Amino acid sequence: MTTIDQEQVALDQLYRDFSAHNLIPLWTARDDLMPSVPQPAAVPYVWRWSDLYPLAQRSGELVPVGRGGERRAIALANPGLPGLPYATPTLWAAIQYLGPRETAPSHHHSQTAFRFVIDGEGVWTNVEGDPVAMRRGDLLLTPSWAFHEHQNVTDSPMAWIDGLDIPLVHQLDAGFFEFGPDRLTVTETPERSRNERLWGHPGLRPIGAPDQPSSPLMAYRWAHTDAALTAQLELADEGHPTALGPGHAGVRYSNPTTGGDALVTIRTEFHRLRAGARTEPARIVGSAVWQVFEGEATVGLGQERFTVKKGDLFVVPSWCEFALEAVTQVDLFRFSDEPVYDALGFTRLARQAAGRQA
Repeated sequence: MTTIDQEQVALDQLYRDFSAHNLIPLWTARDDLMPSVPQPAAVPYVWRWSDLYPLAQRSGELVPVGRGGERRAIALANPGLPGLPYATPTLWAAIQYLGPRETAPSHHHSQTAFRFVIDGEGVWTNVEGDPVAMRRGDLLLTPSWAFHEHQNVTDSPMAWIDGLDIPLVHQLDAGFFEFGPDRLTVTETPERSRNERLWGHPGLRPIGAPDQPSSPLMAYRWAHTDAALTAQLELADEGHPTALGPGHAGVRYSNPTTGGDALVTIRTEFHRLRAGARTEPARIVGSAVWQVFEGEATVGLGQERFTVKKGDLFVVPSWCEFALEAVTQVDLFRFSDEPVYDALGFTRLARQAAGRQA
């Protein structure tokens, strides 16, 4: 046996010994562990509201709300993550449907959650015993470990979008869940919740209230969001540099105690583009889910282009090139995992036109 043959035999035995001891050498796995750019398993995808809502209606007729499944929520399952109810590896999104006079029982969990209402009203979500009205265009928060339950006090069904960090919490092995009482803890339906009465005054903070990781304001109302976007574009027309780009206004929902993101692990934003406005193609580390609130737009996702309109949802995987062009004036809600990447120092942005990174 030659020296080369002897070395090959020894090398083969080394790899067998690695396997026997559950070891994998870096030099055989580096390309998978340390790619030159992110290689997300999630793929760009669009879910049509015209498909989602009828399926939710049918579920309302056939599937009860109660203990066990807890919520009549239908998750968006990314085709690149087969078998998993995840929109991206870190974000969970679903349409939740509550029928006339139905209630969803109390529970809490370590996962952070929010609800965004595309249309309708008549449901109150009770967060830690504080009844919060849910109406068109509103963002409603449910911070980690807050008990919450829902009641529909009308004779009409209502659907909304849920967003959570379920995949992230699962990967971190940090999930806890606990049932609350079977019956509603609160049945009141006030116009304004207690948290809004305390925290819902722009720029005015209760001096005696401490900082909190997640926003203590549970409801961000559409009237305020709409007014802020309108003012940005008006000021831009007057020559003030207030908008994100020509014809493009955007706001971020923030925690009034810190000025940071409203939720610890999820960034929530709202964007408005005038007809004909477009965004510069860009890539960002971290993933996002968008929902069209009103209007119509064309969205570029990597090599694909889609036309989206009211209610449609689409997912932008990490480092996927993304651009928007408004066909009509278009309003869009967006949520992402960016606070996690910011906290870990992984934030990176590349804009195609200038070829620059930040």
